[in-house]
Amino acid sequence: MATQKHKAWSVVGASTVSFTVCFMVWMMFAVIGIPIKTTLGLNETQFGILVAMPVLTGSLIRLPLGMLTDKFGGRIVFFTLMVSTIIPIWFISSGTQYWHYLVMGLFVGVAGGSFTVGISYCARWFPKNQQGLAMGIFGAGNAGAALTKLIAPSIVVAFGWAMVPKVYAVMMTVTAVLFWLFTYDDPSHKVSKSVTVAEQLAALKDPKVWKYCQYYSIVFGGYVALSLWMTKYYITEYSFDIKTAALLAACFSLPGGVLRAIGGYYSDKFGAHTVTWWVLWVSMICLFFLSYPQTQVSILTINGPQIFHVGLNSTVFTVVMFTLGIAFAVGKASVFKYIADDYPHNIGVISGVVGLVGGMGGFILPIMFGALVDLTGVRSSAFMLMFGVVWVSLLWMYWTEVRPVKLGRHNQRQVARQATII
Repeated sequence: MATQKHKAWSVVGASTVSFTVCFMVWMMFAVIGIPIKTTLGLNETQFGILVAMPVLTGSLIRLPLGMLTDKFGGRIVFFTLMVSTIIPIWFISSGTQYWHYLVMGLFVGVAGGSFTVGISYCARWFPKNQQGLAMGIFGAGNAGAALTKLIAPSIVVAFGWAMVPKVYAVMMTVTAVLFWLFTYDDPSHKVSKSVTVAEQLAALKDPKVWKYCQYYSIVFGGYVALSLWMTKYYITEYSFDIKTAALLAACFSLPGGVLRAIGGYYSDKFGAHTVTWWVLWVSMICLFFLSYPQTQVSILTINGPQIFHVGLNSTVFTVVMFTLGIAFAVGKASVFKYIADDYPHNIGVISGVVGLVGGMGGFILPIMFGALVDLTGVRSSAFMLMFGVVWVSLLWMYWTEVRPVKLGRHNQRQVARQATII
């Protein structure tokens, strides 16, 4: 009979693989949306809506899924979720009009809700001092965004974009079966049946929950938005073909997923606050450089006008995006370490709320990216917007976490001085 430790790691392993496949499906339109955009003649805003539509459903469904996970357990909820997406994934290939893809995207987006289910399911199998690592390992399934960029373009080039949903539907079917075979249930992980919905949602009155939502809207919502946007950005900004563009975009998505486990480890070791604070600073610095648009400067000299070009080339841009991906990976883990520390008996609901708001960031941002490009004609306006979101998060953290600690230390020193004088 399997030991508790064996069950715990089997659950994490199977859940991580399943979440990876779900995330591949969730990010599918980042690749197939490009040929669809060309075929239908969509503008930037319409493209933003197209790629963001699965994110909408995957975000809105997170809170009810978190509550169901607390109530019935992660195994049955995760399995049911995966099975429910198989048919919609397959039928994407039959779409012919813009609204067809929007509607199918809504149904396929349910796969994105798997994060809330899995994060709560995995955390409950481990003691508190290992929960950050367990959640970080599971969260590495975000690497599915990078895998889609590596796999889907090759399928598009070889067989056409319509083959991608068919391959992904088969992949989801196999994954669901394997998940059921290699996971376990533990009745002690479920909340009491006497607990009402109102009691589950009572924690939402805590302002800390909404602060964590703000943090997650950038480290996860920003990650999702850029994962959807970057392939097209490389094509339009640097004139790469779809395979090269997707490969370079994966340089952001891959570390943003697989390094989440490292973020969990450091959050266990140094605390959620310290790690998140530095994540936001690194993110803001990266976004500052990414925000600068390609610029031509003309200077009148004694020999006539001299033109200089200022802007990031594709190599430097990719290096900065890689760094940003690492920061987001660590930040995604540290935010959920806050939740595991502050709400150990209500992880499903709180992670559902935070995941919902973070996912809504991933839905709203691509649409705003497209609208800003249509409005200003400046592609780097996407990064300007995200720079502002990070700035707000840093201010919020300073006034609610950093400044109170500084004031507390100052007051302690004052008391110590007075005691010495007396």
